[in-house]
Amino acid sequence: MIAAREAMGSSYMNWAKMSSQAKFNLTASGLGNLSLRDLRVSLDDLEITDGGYGYQPLMQMISARYRVATDSIVTAAGTSFANHLAIAALIDPGDEVVFEFPAYEPMLATARFIGAKVKRFSRSFDNGFRILPDEIAKAITSSTRLIVLTNLHNPTSVLTDDDTLLEIGKLARGVGARVLVDEVYIETMFESQPRTAFHLGNEFVITSSLTKAFGLSGLRCGWIFAEPELARRMWLLNDLFAATPVHSGERLSVVALQQIDEIAQRAEILLTKNRRLLNDFLDSRSDLEAVRPEFGTVMFPRVKHNSADRLCELLREKYETSVVPGRFFELPQHFRVGIPGNSDELEGGLERIGLALNEL
Repeated sequence: MIAAREAMGSSYMNWAKMSSQAKFNLTASGLGNLSLRDLRVSLDDLEITDGGYGYQPLMQMISARYRVATDSIVTAAGTSFANHLAIAALIDPGDEVVFEFPAYEPMLATARFIGAKVKRFSRSFDNGFRILPDEIAKAITSSTRLIVLTNLHNPTSVLTDDDTLLEIGKLARGVGARVLVDEVYIETMFESQPRTAFHLGNEFVITSSLTKAFGLSGLRCGWIFAEPELARRMWLLNDLFAATPVHSGERLSVVALQQIDEIAQRAEILLTKNRRLLNDFLDSRSDLEAVRPEFGTVMFPRVKHNSADRLCELLREKYETSVVPGRFFELPQHFRVGIPGNSDELEGGLERIGLALNEL
């Protein structure tokens, strides 16, 4: 029992909350939170209490934006809780789950906490961290109940195209499995009609939120897309987890969605500038190599001929700079750097990464 308790939780989330802060903090993967003033909200927009399965104005706005019927939408407190709720509804203890590698550690920890038998398929640096359906085919068996991936990929921001997702869906159907896709970072493509793999087939279950691309993390506005029967199962399961949501957050989320185009424009300008800063820095370094996606809020450089752990330690100890060690994604030669923050802070942090690399 003691060992089981020690295994609870997420090592990455614990580190992010307790050890990631620094003067030049490049660990964030979501834009900094907007203020209430930025949202142009008034007290007349808010109420404290509501009940039922989903606040209908919010459900309808999500439905219209993603072209998903409301009976296939389950709202949740951010993508993290949406992932927990979805995985809990989709598998039982002992079920076989196939996860991408590298993976976002809190999702992996959730599956293990629920009691899944976890298998892996590889996304390799040499292949640009793309998903190869043949790798999934090697991993799945007749016992597989769930395939899990992120799109855009966390930690690399690599996009998986619809043709590849369709192949994955076909593999899942062949063994009676579902495909869970965390799409929270796909919002950083800033499409007027956001894409979602939910439209590719009933085997797809999708999670996402407003938490990463728009500076709205504090609203905890997340959701799951699933076929209606499965969505109802998730609502009933959520009665045990969260019971009812924070209604003021739901109402603020409606206000945010009403202004989402304006918010997205501001975010896109910032990310475009910051991605250019990071690419220019990578161009200047012969000791780093990286897959460089067009979208997303993070990249995952690899330190040539070395482990990134010492670099991460030196950055914190001497240079007041923080990046995410690659060990949290099971690839210690890498580190994850975020670009959604203040451009001056990013420039300062990149300069210090260069100094630390020179010292090493």
